[in-house]
Amino acid sequence: MSHQSDLIGTDINAYLKQHEQKELLRLLTCGSVDDGKSTLIGRLLHDTSMIYEDQLAALESDSSKVGSTGEKLDLSLLVDGLQAEREQGITIDVAYRYFSTAKRKFIMADTPGHEQYTRNMATGASNAQLAVILIDARHGVLTQTKRHSFLASLLGIKHVVVAINKMDLVDYSEQRFNEIREEYQHFCGNLGLEDVRFVPISALEGDNVVYPSENMPWFDGKPMMQVLETVPISHDKDFEHFRFPVQYVNRPNLDFRGFCGTIASGVVKPDDEVVALPSGRSTRVDRVVTFEGDQDEAHIDQAVTLTLKDEIDVSRGDMLVHAGNMPEVATAFNANVVWMTDQPLAPGRQYDIKQGPRYTSGAMRRVHYKTDVNTLEQQEGSELGLNEIGLCEFAVSHPLAFDPYPNCGSTGAFIIIDRLTNITIGAGMIKSTASDAEGLMNPVTIEEWQRRLDQKPLVIDCGGEAADKLATALQRSLFDVGKTGVVLDNTNTDSEEDRGSMADVLRSQGLIVLTAGISGTPADYSVSADNDAGISKAVQELLQTLRREQRLQG
Repeated sequence: MSHQSDLIGTDINAYLKQHEQKELLRLLTCGSVDDGKSTLIGRLLHDTSMIYEDQLAALESDSSKVGSTGEKLDLSLLVDGLQAEREQGITIDVAYRYFSTAKRKFIMADTPGHEQYTRNMATGASNAQLAVILIDARHGVLTQTKRHSFLASLLGIKHVVVAINKMDLVDYSEQRFNEIREEYQHFCGNLGLEDVRFVPISALEGDNVVYPSENMPWFDGKPMMQVLETVPISHDKDFEHFRFPVQYVNRPNLDFRGFCGTIASGVVKPDDEVVALPSGRSTRVDRVVTFEGDQDEAHIDQAVTLTLKDEIDVSRGDMLVHAGNMPEVATAFNANVVWMTDQPLAPGRQYDIKQGPRYTSGAMRRVHYKTDVNTLEQQEGSELGLNEIGLCEFAVSHPLAFDPYPNCGSTGAFIIIDRLTNITIGAGMIKSTASDAEGLMNPVTIEEWQRRLDQKPLVIDCGGEAADKLATALQRSLFDVGKTGVVLDNTNTDSEEDRGSMADVLRSQGLIVLTAGISGTPADYSVSADNDAGISKAVQELLQTLRREQRLQG
């Protein structure tokens, strides 16, 4: 939504041009439950006249039905869009609002405060440049406040505005404001937050949100909207390290071959020497092509097409960089991961990894530690559960070119995708390379085989006059449900001792071993059949037992 301007009625083209040239600030609001995040956004929109008349009429109607502010407008209803949110009075989903003032354009994300929605907040914070962290003046710094501050730091947000809300409920006390400010400064000292500002507000009453508050003459700082309009963000962009992930190879005819994408960081000009990664082939830029025509240079966040002077192999997912300023290229790295699904992130399980436009496959080798987002303590663990965060080591099948996430969020971030459902189940922020040699020297454990094959290793003894046929039928039935079984019988073993030891070896490699007509082999299950009818019955009964006892899941 755009701010009101006289140019709209007199010269719409001039207004649109002016609007396009405004700086864009991406921000999010976060804090503890009921700190007033949605009310603050509603107040910002209301007091800057960015609510349409029909929206205002609907808000008045909704406030009388489900509002929680008496006869006043319940401004939180502007952004609490889900019915469940309105019924519970909390934010669940990430709600986005687009608006502008005379000075800036804004994309604001209202993120959930509850711990079980940590993944939602991480989603909202992934592109934010500034975080507004609300603190209830009555309660001070709470556990959820600390968690959101840690997530803001982890996700590389450089600017933080601590809005101490509900000052009207503590009689606009300067002493209470100073106490909370000192408490927060003491806590965030180790988080690495670069720019932290404090503003006392009342979102319900409108104090210090858009206009200065007459109730707090002791505060000599700017109201929140002025802070948002003036916080310096242009220097946050990296104009030094050129990174260009290739999103598309444009070949409309034999005379043109261009590489399309958005510049992740840095500046590029014709005749610059560049290297294509991961191949390492070098060449020079021939042209910088845009919709408006060829440019003398292009910089971060611009979508361009680059043509090269040499015909080198560059594909979607490759990265073009300046020859003298290279990122890391590796197949193993350490990354902080936010896990977003019920099934835990476990070592050995295969996932699809997407870093910008580049797809590859990979697995998590180990969890270095998990971070308790409430206390910031580092804890031991072997896997990550829903909404947990930890530093993990990954190995991927193809080399990735990346920068540490704090240096370049675009090249240092990746998502983890479930290979079966194609759903994003985790988000990662690369911290450093990991040693390939160290990972290669770790033996594959039976647990890793179990997760890779998605089955529990078993030995099943098949007996009776139709033992061989029974083993073959079981192998086929297991194969049809996606499991891997190996038949072990008298034809592929020499002695009972060999058979027993081979069964143990195969079991230790995560396989389901089907022994046929071999006596004396320790087995987890025993079945027998003397004819074809008995085979069918034995197979069905065993599969039902394995499913009931959950022995077919990894």
